[in-house]
Amino acid sequence: MIRRAVPSDLPDILEIYAIARRFMAQAGNPDQWRDVYPPEDLVQDDIRQGFCHVCVLDGRIQGVFAAMCWDDPDYQVIQGAWLNDRPYWAVHRVASRGEVRGVASRCLLWCLERGGSVRIDTHPANRPMQRVLDKNGFTLCGTVWMEDGSPRLAYQREVPAGWRWDSGKE
Repeated sequence: MIRRAVPSDLPDILEIYAIARRFMAQAGNPDQWRDVYPPEDLVQDDIRQGFCHVCVLDGRIQGVFAAMCWDDPDYQVIQGAWLNDRPYWAVHRVASRGEVRGVASRCLLWCLERGGSVRIDTHPANRPMQRVLDKNGFTLCGTVWMEDGSPRLAYQREVPAGWRWDSGKE
């Protein structure tokens, strides 16, 4: 089950992000989130604005992500080209506790069910996330730059109206 995060979820969410930072460092990607991203105040803001979502299995939060249906400022300039200019869900800060396989895929598909178009970026060294995006039919569209000037690989996926991940229609 995926639901909006509530303030009482904060300890679990921060724990999952710490697990994800350790995993990324061990997987050869120590620079994307370093030791401080996402900071607690950003997570609290995501929760307040309704952007933060959690993936719950058997009563335990297994994953977290931020999703917002808006024009992401980081996605305004791309070296390459987005698939189209339709409204889209921007997905950020995807992380898993690591106990259950497929959590990141389920989070992405949940967003696709709601909006039909999802954009996401990842660090060039984040090979595990690139594999998740490739496996889930995302197209590498080019490179975008974060506010701090660091490059990210930009992906997008489109699905037809009414598409559902469990319907077998792809």
